[in-house]
Amino acid sequence: MHALSSPPPPAAHPQQREITRLCIQCALMLLQHGAESMLVEQLAARLGIALGVDAVESAISANAIVLTTLSGGHCLTTTRRNSDRGINMHVVTEVQHTVILAEHKLLQCDDVAKRLANIRPLRYPRGLVVLMVACACACFCRLNNGGWGGAGVSFVAGGVAMAVRQWLTARQMNPLINFCLTAFVATALSGLLLRLPLLHAASGVAMAASVLLLVPGFPLINAVADMFKGHVNTGLARWAMASLLTLATCIGMVMAMALFDLPGWA
Repeated sequence: MHALSSPPPPAAHPQQREITRLCIQCALMLLQHGAESMLVEQLAARLGIALGVDAVESAISANAIVLTTLSGGHCLTTTRRNSDRGINMHVVTEVQHTVILAEHKLLQCDDVAKRLANIRPLRYPRGLVVLMVACACACFCRLNNGGWGGAGVSFVAGGVAMAVRQWLTARQMNPLINFCLTAFVATALSGLLLRLPLLHAASGVAMAASVLLLVPGFPLINAVADMFKGHVNTGLARWAMASLLTLATCIGMVMAMALFDLPGWA
């Protein structure tokens, strides 16, 4: 007697494949631009359910996303590699708007695909970013009793450091080296300016304020949020990266102090 072989399971419907692709594209865009892991997971699930699948399950790590859709008894899984593209809340907000429109049945699969493809990160002019960062450093110094002279030093050093950081970022420099060199420039410039006779009486707080732009606040906040909401692995990875950036900043500052024999922040 011939053994009876069971027929292969039916293939997933082409529409489910398209929905799966859109869900993981949504999740990847969010993760690449700084969204916390819980938000990534929820929005991907909401989009899939809004477009017609029964459920969406995802596993998020620092380097990849694995996503599965379930529809009519069919299970379809796909994986995408994650690459950091910098924090940009404009992209996160636009993806959220797209999901909300899909939930209100104002967008179908084709419309969602077009909207996601047309989302571009909003970039402010470099000069404006340099100016605002310089003002933030100066204000921080002034609020911490650094005096107007110290605020002026922080303004110049912070602005130049931000310009250096942008220049290194445009050349695809490793973020750790970028932070180290930027901290070196900010500390060296502020310390040397404080040696001028006109600014000799200015507070050393200016040196600390000039590296304010290198504080990795957003990654640290996301790391804590991920760990509190159950995404411990992703949170630890973000915490480790933020800690390495902080270490690179400290190394750059210590190098500048040692090379130019600069005093501390007291």
